Amino acid sequence: MEEYNQFVAGKAQRAQLRKEAEEKHLNVIKRSTQGSRLSEMITGGSLSLDKSHFERYIIVTNKSHQIHFESLGFLVELNPIAVLDFDPESAEDGLQFHFKKLSTVNDHLPAQYKITEGVEDIANKLKLTRITSWVFCNGRIPKEEPSDIDEWLMDKGSSIRDVISFLCRKDVLPNKRFLVIFLLWSTVSEKMDPLVETFSTFYQELKGTEQILCICDNENAFTSWKNLVDARCNINIARKCIHELSFPEVNGTVLSLLSKNRRSSRFLPCGGGSNVLLEKKVERDLNTLEVLCVNQCEGGNEDKIMIEENFYKGGPVSWWNFYFSEQPGSIPFIKRDKFDFIVNTVIPDLCSLGKACVLFNLMHLPGCGGTTLAMHTLWALRDRFRCAVLRDRNADFAEVADQVVKLLMYVHEEQLPQVPVLLMIDDFDDKDKVFDLQQAIDEECAKKNIQSKSAQVILLNCMMSESSEQTEHTEESVFIGNNLSEKEQKLFEEKLVAIEKEHKNADTFYGFMIMKKNFKPEYVQGVARKTLKSFNMNEKHAQLLAVLVLLNVYCKGSSLSISLCEEFLGLQPKPICGTIKVEDSFGKFSTLVASCTVEGKVVFKAVKMIHSSIARHCLQELTTTTYNVTKAEIMDLLLTTDTLYESTQGKDNLLKDVHQILVKRYYSVDESQFSPLIQDIVSESPGLEEMVLQNASKRFEKDAVVSQLLARYYYLKKKDFFEAEAWASRARALSKDSSYFADTSAQVVKHGLKNAIANYKEGPISPEKLEIFLKMAQSATDAFKETQSLAKKESSQRVRSFNTAGCLGEIQVGVLVIEVLANTPVFAFDNVRHDLMSTVLSGDVKLEDVEKSDKRHNKHTQYYKILKQFKDFLYSLKYRMKENFDFLDNFSVNLGSRSGMKDSREQVAQRELFRCFRKYAELFCKMDSAALLRNKAMSSMLKLHEERQYLEKNKADTFSGILNCLSNGTPHDIMERIAKLSHSVCASDRPTVKERINLIYINVVLSCIKPASRLILPYKMLIDLLCQVLREQIPLSENLPLHFIAVVLFWPQHRSAEVLLCNNLGRLISQIRTSYHMVMKEVFNGKRPIVHFILGKKQGYERLVHLGEIRRYVRAGEEDFTLMWENGKIWQEKQVKERLCRLTGQVRDKRILADTCIPGLKLEITPMFQSQLSGHAQETEVSFFIGFSMKGPVALDIK
Repeated sequence: MEEYNQFVAGKAQRAQLRKEAEEKHLNVIKRSTQGSRLSEMITGGSLSLDKSHFERYIIVTNKSHQIHFESLGFLVELNPIAVLDFDPESAEDGLQFHFKKLSTVNDHLPAQYKITEGVEDIANKLKLTRITSWVFCNGRIPKEEPSDIDEWLMDKGSSIRDVISFLCRKDVLPNKRFLVIFLLWSTVSEKMDPLVETFSTFYQELKGTEQILCICDNENAFTSWKNLVDARCNINIARKCIHELSFPEVNGTVLSLLSKNRRSSRFLPCGGGSNVLLEKKVERDLNTLEVLCVNQCEGGNEDKIMIEENFYKGGPVSWWNFYFSEQPGSIPFIKRDKFDFIVNTVIPDLCSLGKACVLFNLMHLPGCGGTTLAMHTLWALRDRFRCAVLRDRNADFAEVADQVVKLLMYVHEEQLPQVPVLLMIDDFDDKDKVFDLQQAIDEECAKKNIQSKSAQVILLNCMMSESSEQTEHTEESVFIGNNLSEKEQKLFEEKLVAIEKEHKNADTFYGFMIMKKNFKPEYVQGVARKTLKSFNMNEKHAQLLAVLVLLNVYCKGSSLSISLCEEFLGLQPKPICGTIKVEDSFGKFSTLVASCTVEGKVVFKAVKMIHSSIARHCLQELTTTTYNVTKAEIMDLLLTTDTLYESTQGKDNLLKDVHQILVKRYYSVDESQFSPLIQDIVSESPGLEEMVLQNASKRFEKDAVVSQLLARYYYLKKKDFFEAEAWASRARALSKDSSYFADTSAQVVKHGLKNAIANYKEGPISPEKLEIFLKMAQSATDAFKETQSLAKKESSQRVRSFNTAGCLGEIQVGVLVIEVLANTPVFAFDNVRHDLMSTVLSGDVKLEDVEKSDKRHNKHTQYYKILKQFKDFLYSLKYRMKENFDFLDNFSVNLGSRSGMKDSREQVAQRELFRCFRKYAELFCKMDSAALLRNKAMSSMLKLHEERQYLEKNKADTFSGILNCLSNGTPHDIMERIAKLSHSVCASDRPTVKERINLIYINVVLSCIKPASRLILPYKMLIDLLCQVLREQIPLSENLPLHFIAVVLFWPQHRSAEVLLCNNLGRLISQIRTSYHMVMKEVFNGKRPIVHFILGKKQGYERLVHLGEIRRYVRAGEEDFTLMWENGKIWQEKQVKERLCRLTGQVRDKRILADTCIPGLKLEITPMFQSQLSGHAQETEVSFFIGFSMKGPVALDIK
């Protein structure tokens, strides 16, 4: 009975326990279901974050609490593109404060999302797609107070709508491929809560809830949120909510969706075989770099078949390809012949150099495996170097340099890191930019005071070659061409056997097969012909292929974004359960395209042609009579199809590529007038190029460069100068302060004048035509002067390097004026009239005097009347031409590009300058030196005049012209004649200071060109002459050349040096620097002063070693010599070291106090590369070679 009573008494308790157990069991079932739903929804159905159908995540969040901060791992791994944070205290001790400890964020206010410029430009400034943008949606700064719930909509609602609208644009994020997650840390209970309004806005922008997920951790929060959303939007949000999981469970569930590779730690080499953990926050801070870790790819579950197929088809190589090839049972990745040479010879050799940042060039033809070889090199060296790839070649170099040095110094507390950085840079099209990056890294190393006893950063520059000619590889440059060695062909054959065993569709792996077939055109042509069979230009996918083909032929590496292709083809991507594979939408042409990722202003996925030769042969095939598709037709489609330029990802990249193929010219032997595409359209379908250009002007309506292109087309091709002037004016209106567009206006007038002269076929020029021609010439000259003024302003304001076009243009007009005057009766080219024109244009004789002495002045009255209208212009013609010649000589002889090489465009300009100077010299410097030296009866004044003319004719009347003789191949006999006549000029009664300075330069240069010449002044006499000149009044214009040569010749080398002369050296060095900035300030931007001489060990003239002598010792091509100079490798050459004099000195701030043989005399010099002083304490003893530039002496090879 007692037991029964106990049973009855415990009935209620047992019922309660049973109920709790049932609820617990039911809750477990619910939780398991919610966990599966969360996994499904957050990955778009893939159940793996590594392969999520969502490429990006946006987080919307309210106030979090201390308990939540232990569950942030999933948020870090989602790496949201943006977080819309409504907690005003988030940065102080809230979600952002704790998130920033684990990852990188950029703080933004909603106003920064307002569209005030190009959308992709804003995204680039915000660093969207690179760093999480943390948007404070309800204040956080002193000036912006948080708003109460009732006031938020009026105060801040509009700006948040701008943010949401921006993020949902198709040109910012991929359509249907991003997920918005509402993280409700706190219960939302008010209908006016900002999160409700934010949900409504996203709901409207995304046109539904497919891309929305809501997460809270309790029933009350869920019910309140569901009801508020239902009231506001009239929808049931329940199926898009996760609410039965705690946040620790959410965190664990999401993290479980990561592969072992994504979850595992990543490591960098740290020297001595040790590794160091690379923290996720640090890696995300290095957002301009793709860092390659020691354990890259380990533990990954990537789809091996898919990745390999994309690569073998012709897609870009990835680290996974190297990883898979190293797994058991796999055939190793094919080693190109140059691989071992780079890894075992080049890289170790570079490491031994004493410059912080050194450079190596891997030149390659498109599609020949250059980029793959470069990445293979990084992969092989990832445990010995801190390896990285530059993501975007257009990134800010100062930021890149900062991040490279951070990677270098990571966890290294000492100033001398143990492991150098190996940085691969790809697809640069301008070597000057490569050197700019090298200099930026060098300067950053100097700023961080990193000691560089050996190279700290190695730049592996993977760059397309402008020449297809095979070149011998050196330790400075390796060339990868389209011709495999027998060894390489055998490796490709072995690899093919393995590929065919593993892949069923190996016959479509054209990227691999093109190389396996040794780039045979017949094979590529066969693939193109077979695949394009029954091509129909009326079909959308065919049109898209034609566009992609054209872009790839004329703009290497072009691509079209996935979003753009979907838009054009009318595909509708779905966020859940996968998306249509865009490559497949190309139908039978899908084997010709491959997927890739583009790192531009925003990062996006794209498709590209599998190989450049495939693109080229496809274009050839399309333009045959079989398909009869012209380049003009494809270009017209590309320019006039609005769908391609609507708000989709990659729009700016497409515009940039289209712009490039329209306007980018290439310079070789002759200056090309138009881009290769326009020139090919002219050849293929004459006349249609005008339609293409007109359509281009509509597509790029506000682009000054395209208006400039139209102007050039009309004055060069159509000879329609009125239309050309209209386009030139439009270009100027779009960019008022640009010297380049001012030059275009001047070129229109100049070419109009040139055309008018060429078309005049009526014998001597009539007075009426003379007036027209001179008016045009004066107008063109004024326009070119304006161009010069703007160019100097641009350069002095550091906007761009000095534009020399205005100077050259004015010279060309001068030549045309001489041609015009020579065909008028007043100055017809007999000897007397020739002299008259020369004296008039020199301003030595007035037109009135010529008219008086003209026996036919009555007949020529009309001519003289017109000439007098332009007398000021004519009297100054020679002076202006000469001034421009001297200016350009001074610019090109004393300043060099940062790469040390003249580009092909500069070479074209130099050839034109030479042609013009020859015309100038024919008129103004007509005396032959042989006759001059023979004629002893000639009056002394006339002889002196003609001696000066001869010197001017050979550009030996300026110090720059004389120095140029060291590099322009001036023959020995000409140099000796120059010396003889210069001696004669200086022996006259009153030689100018300039002429005596020139005599000093001539002797120095002659001693370099022909050391045994008997015309060289004894060295002591030269020094005496220099001292004499220094004691006189020196015109300001002669300060720079005089002080330069004085420092060169007075630098003390032995104790017998005259102490008084040497004691003035400090003052002279200071004056050089002052004079350099005065003379060159308007033109030296983007340039580097050229080192003309280096101090040698010998005495007298032989102490001066010019660059030509160094080149003879090194025996390298121009590019290799430049690279050896930049890397400091030249100084390791035995003959160079034996010839040059190594000095010593002490580090003082950012300069060196050089020791001299004069007791107590120390001279301040600047290091050529500041980084070579890094890590050296004050007063540290260093040794170096000394070079002499117009900016002063510089220290080279500091040790």
